Amino acid sequence: MKAVRLHRYGENPKIEEAAEPNLIGPWDVIVDVGAAGLCRTDLHIIEGQWDPIQHPHLPYTLGHENAGWIREIGSAVHNVKPGDTVIMHPLTSCGLCPACRVGQDSHCENASFPGINANGGMAQQLLTNARAVVRLDAGLQPKDVAALADAGLTAYHAVRKAADVLFPGTHAVVVGAGGLGHIGIQALAAITSATITVVDPSEAALELAAKLGAHHTVLSTTDDDVAKKVLEITDGGAHVLFDFVGEHGAELLAPRLLRNRGSHYVIGYGGAVNIPTIEIISREINVIGNLVGTYNDLVELMTLTAQGKVTLHTAVYPLDAALDAIADLTAGRIIGRGILIP
Repeated sequence: MKAVRLHRYGENPKIEEAAEPNLIGPWDVIVDVGAAGLCRTDLHIIEGQWDPIQHPHLPYTLGHENAGWIREIGSAVHNVKPGDTVIMHPLTSCGLCPACRVGQDSHCENASFPGINANGGMAQQLLTNARAVVRLDAGLQPKDVAALADAGLTAYHAVRKAADVLFPGTHAVVVGAGGLGHIGIQALAAITSATITVVDPSEAALELAAKLGAHHTVLSTTDDDVAKKVLEITDGGAHVLFDFVGEHGAELLAPRLLRNRGSHYVIGYGGAVNIPTIEIISREINVIGNLVGTYNDLVELMTLTAQGKVTLHTAVYPLDAALDAIADLTAGRIIGRGILIP
């Protein structure tokens, strides 16, 4: 089968022939990939940032945002059947460790992470397991939802965690209205009553944000200018700030946009949060990390998607054009999410 495989860090992956996956265990599932999302994490993987954490054996196939159709199932699988349309939770979890027992799939002690530390879905077929597959509503197609498997799930997970404190009269500030942020904006509009302010350096991204539910938009210029405008709009700062960038200075600006006792949700990554401890104490602000999301988060997100409350804005490429898509993402030419179609 054709696959996008990484051979060396710091170099572009190669589009080449790879062996088709085989069922190994009774809970295994093989999926004919209908679409695979392209994520900034893929750029970080190519750079080698994930090597110290996940230690994948090179070469391997990229792609951790995947949807398609069930091709083959193991002997113990009963929740899906061949032909079903599915989206995959990014991790193949075990179901037995303490994290799995409380529904925290992304912290499974025995998980594999296709596309991160195992062969992923930028290919014609993908090996996953029964705990990872979510059947899709009849009206949903893989190409329309694939990137929700990680980008959407991660954004929704953060919003879901904060939803209880985003009641009427509160202010949510979203930094970054790109691939993750444009989904986070929709999730905020769908499940919270907060007033939503979006900060981004792209006028096109801000126009999209306004259409998706943002009440206010702020063009990112200088940090001082952004801080002044956001503090005016929010009457003192965000109750919750969602940083979907996490690098290039966004992570340093974020604390300036919070009100006292506000929470900085870190979703994007690549930089470093640097807040003096005296400021954390005196302002009683919180810094909260967010890793992917739970299986139930993905089920809820698919429900919102089927209801038309969350839509994915995409740029579609054939699998053969994966390197073009990577170049476009690196250069910031993609609005929304890049999608690869085998």
